[in-house]
Amino acid sequence: MKPKNRTAGLLLVMSGAIFWGVGGTVSQKLFQQYGIGVNWLVSTRLLIAGILLLAVQFLWKDRAQILDVWRNKTTAFRLVLFGLLGMLAVQYTYMASIDHGNAAVATLLQYLAPVMIIVYTVLRKQAVLSGRDIGTVILALGGCFLLLTNGSLAGLSVPMPAVIWGILSGVALAFYTLYAVPLLARFDSLVIVGWAMTIGGAALSFIHPPWKVDLEGLPPEAYGYLIFVILFGTMLAFWFYIESLQSLAPKETSLLGSLEPLAAVLTTVFWLGEPFGFFQWLGTGCLIGMILMLALTKSRREPAEAKQEVDF
Repeated sequence: MKPKNRTAGLLLVMSGAIFWGVGGTVSQKLFQQYGIGVNWLVSTRLLIAGILLLAVQFLWKDRAQILDVWRNKTTAFRLVLFGLLGMLAVQYTYMASIDHGNAAVATLLQYLAPVMIIVYTVLRKQAVLSGRDIGTVILALGGCFLLLTNGSLAGLSVPMPAVIWGILSGVALAFYTLYAVPLLARFDSLVIVGWAMTIGGAALSFIHPPWKVDLEGLPPEAYGYLIFVILFGTMLAFWFYIESLQSLAPKETSLLGSLEPLAAVLTTVFWLGEPFGFFQWLGTGCLIGMILMLALTKSRREPAEAKQEVDF
């Protein structure tokens, strides 16, 4: 599925971003209404989505890369770490935050990752802190304060475990983004992400095997939600995003990718009926504004960021 024009690329990236955002909300419904466990859902969605992405690579792209990535010991070791400390960590912490709180807060906290990357690169002296960077950090901190407290210093309006898992999700996403740079420079993204998902899912299977679950008592709609999370919210979301890069500039895909937190917030509030106060909406606006600001300036930062990676 290759977009042959800009319109197709726009539809793909918007669909992918919305699938990601809605997938988080659907996961919340599975956790809180149908009793699906985080460990089982994460291991299952990673294994199935990873295998499907590798199948896409095998059928439509350079299939030799699927095994070539394992022929070099350094590359293979890096891929395993990326699968465990990157992919699995991102997916698990994000889902745990949803389980303890809601998809809107979890998604917005995860989007603190770009700010964490800015701080990391400045501390490593790989980048110089600009006025625009300071603005994004202020928006991020202010937005988080309003989102988590609803403007009141009396206490959090979001459960503390959800906040902790959400912040850890942002840290994991920052690591995920930086650590994958040398791998993505040598191999197709479908190969790297497909293997990373498979590795992460296989590792978590030792804790909760996908086949050890009782789904017999679930109503028919719950099966539909499971299919949506695995296929649309994971596999197709990533595939569509990658395919859109063939006809869109990276800046455009980044901008339209901000539909993900917006979709998560809207579906959490209006579909699941989660309460959202005025100041939480204001905080959401600050965080989405931060995302847009980063996306608009990404093309200027890309030459320096392309050289950044995490040493481990």
